[in-house]
Amino acid sequence: MKIEVNGQWQEVAAQDLAAVLAELGLAGAVVATAVNGEFVPAPARPTARLAEGDRLEVLSPMQGG
Repeated sequence: MKIEVNGQWQEVAAQDLAAVLAELGLAGAVVATAVNGEFVPAPARPTARLAEGDRLEVLSPMQGG
């Protein structure tokens, strides 16, 4: 299916958020995720289903000050 990942359209085979992250090479990465503008906590990713056209945002924590 085709979803938007950080503003870029991607073709993915996975159906849930955890599997999509693994498919994108981000399994185990410390990231924040949102689907269609709604935050998805890490424990909920395996049950967060994605559909054609969904918008996924994946953000890495930043340090600074």
